Amino acid sequence: MTADVLPALTAQARGAAHPAGAACAHDDAVLADRRDGTVVRHGDTVAKAHDPGTDHRELSRRLAVAAHPALSGVLLPPLRPAPVDLHGRPVTFWPYGTPVDPETPEAAPWEAAAALLARLHRAPVPDGLPAMRGPVKAARAIARLGAAGPHPAAAPVLRAWAGLPPWARAEAPMPDGPRALCHGDLHLGQLVRHPETTGRWLLIDVDDLGHGVPAWDLARPAAWYACGLLPPEAWHRFLSAYRQADGPAVPADGDPWPALDVPARALTVQTAALAIAKSAAAQRPLDEVELAVVDACDRMAALPPELTRAHAK
Repeated sequence: MTADVLPALTAQARGAAHPAGAACAHDDAVLADRRDGTVVRHGDTVAKAHDPGTDHRELSRRLAVAAHPALSGVLLPPLRPAPVDLHGRPVTFWPYGTPVDPETPEAAPWEAAAALLARLHRAPVPDGLPAMRGPVKAARAIARLGAAGPHPAAAPVLRAWAGLPPWARAEAPMPDGPRALCHGDLHLGQLVRHPETTGRWLLIDVDDLGHGVPAWDLARPAAWYACGLLPPEAWHRFLSAYRQADGPAVPADGDPWPALDVPARALTVQTAALAIAKSAAAQRPLDEVELAVVDACDRMAALPPELTRAHAK
């Protein structure tokens, strides 16, 4: 983020927390400062400056979904109904919620995440809502890999990417079939507890929210499980909770992988591409986890062409 935007965003967070300009003893905190957005907290108020390329109208539609009573208890509602402009970037305002503790993976709320997804996927899709942006994020990860320059681990990732159907690469519309309301970027960092909901978990971050293939929202834990990064018991807890909540992304019983295969492969490629780009930027070797997802891409790229074609629908 440019130096002039961060102080301005912090001032926006303070102003949202204290509209009357009252003095406050709360400190400011930068919660995130990434390529796709910066998040600042002041007291119980959070201000997020979104990616400069964000469509304001589409973001407003996504905010309206988060604020809708039908999604109460599923999505954290915004404090304001529309974004404001800050140096050409849309800014949104949110109540602060306590995130998942990354230091206690054994307490990860897999069941809560699955139940929230099932409720989201069963909700009516509002008219005018754009498509969920999961495939777009995957394509951006590949572009970032290309911008990082030559890397010895890039070849299997690019081969696995080429083996995905065009819709999963954001090169074609999503396949025909029932649409669901999708989060678009589900991971444990997208859950918070908020005091006004008696401490229940809620989903946050509506940047990628939209209509689409609901299996995409299950793809990251599915990919981690397939790569050996998520213990089988955690995956089965997640999948069982989703099915028990009548989630429509996978069959109620039997093999879920025909529905999950393409999204899980796409998330594996996305994860590997970002891992390589970040390691190249930091001028460090890939770590054990990063190597695992690259190795998974290598295995995917070695699939027989007939299997690849069978999933390219």
